[in-house]
Amino acid sequence: MTQRKGEKPTISIQEHMAIDVCPGPIQPIKQISDYFPRYPRGLPPAAPQPAGHAGPLRPALSTSSAAATGESDRANEDTPDRACAGAAAAAASSQAARREEEPDVEAYDSDDSTTLGTLEFSLQYDQENNALNCTINKAKGLKPMDHNGLSDPYVKLHLLPGASKANKLRTKTLHNTLNPVWSETLTYYGITDEDMVRKTLRISVCDEDKFRHNEFIGETRIPLKKLKPNQIKNFNNCLEKQLPLPAPLSGGQILRSVTGYTREVNKTEDKSLEERGRIMISLKYNTVKSCLVVGIIRCAHLAAMDANGFSDPYVKTYLKPDENKKSKHKTLVKKKTLNPEFNEEFSYDIKYADLTKKTLEVTVWDYDIGKSNDFIGGVSLGINANGERLKHWFDCLKNKDKKIERWHTLTNELPGSLND
Repeated sequence: MTQRKGEKPTISIQEHMAIDVCPGPIQPIKQISDYFPRYPRGLPPAAPQPAGHAGPLRPALSTSSAAATGESDRANEDTPDRACAGAAAAAASSQAARREEEPDVEAYDSDDSTTLGTLEFSLQYDQENNALNCTINKAKGLKPMDHNGLSDPYVKLHLLPGASKANKLRTKTLHNTLNPVWSETLTYYGITDEDMVRKTLRISVCDEDKFRHNEFIGETRIPLKKLKPNQIKNFNNCLEKQLPLPAPLSGGQILRSVTGYTREVNKTEDKSLEERGRIMISLKYNTVKSCLVVGIIRCAHLAAMDANGFSDPYVKTYLKPDENKKSKHKTLVKKKTLNPEFNEEFSYDIKYADLTKKTLEVTVWDYDIGKSNDFIGGVSLGINANGERLKHWFDCLKNKDKKIERWHTLTNELPGSLND
């Protein structure tokens, strides 16, 4: 750029030092003020630009790449301003496309299956034995929960609805692994066809910590109505984040209709009975010894009576009426459990014809030291019973010398006038 002696330069030294970023040879920009205009003092930024200026840099960057490519190469070569504007628009469009291809780390919502892991397991409903067998096979790609990049995982089962510890089972803990293999079977006893229709099995994977609370990794839920009796169903599910429990219905929803109200009342009553637990009893009349053999096999889902969330249960049996009060039998106490297994039998010497006049009363108690034992629940079998309890008694009378086993729901009503 030539300059006569004594004349002041028309552009600043900064404009002299600016270079063209367009491809090709480096060229000085004629007027960089076209891209960074200097507004007069007091003039708002939105003021119109002087004629002949190409405008600020922002409009040039917002120009689409299609419009830039629409200009001919010859025009771009003739006018450096247009060339720079087109190159800037092309660069901006390429950067925008690159930003669309690269995920935003902060706003990216990752798939739970890749962050929490997967769980492989199988379920089987043993209808004959009223048992739900849950085989926990293995997990893959669990989320690291410890500082060493690994976890100490275990699996916990929970039947919903129900918040009692009796509904919770768990596997052993495997240390320092993200791909644990348990191959462990957990069994719920006392499961009825009604439970299979309305209950859901919640399977949670957690990380065990010795010096703090265990951490939740992920869970999956299986409605039991998906299972067919006596058939094994295999699952390989992605773990999900912890789901909230269903909120209780409002009064308006329950009282929406008479039918709905009755249905909700029945559900509430059934739930109150279930909270007391269930007991498996066997009956057999021995014709050789002329005696009734009563077997107390096990209990399931008993109500927790102690402060630690468990009970110390034992079972008592009576054959009423008992004028001499000699028919009382009692099992051993099982410490700190809500699913005790007794496998004890008691014999009552009685004639077969007299069984139609008798009632078998079975009660479950929580043993306490230094105070009265707590009543957990009871059930009565006999000619005056109804439902499954009456059917069990009749099946025993019809099938002599054959052991008949049945599950029965414990009620919160104390049979007869028994006391401990």
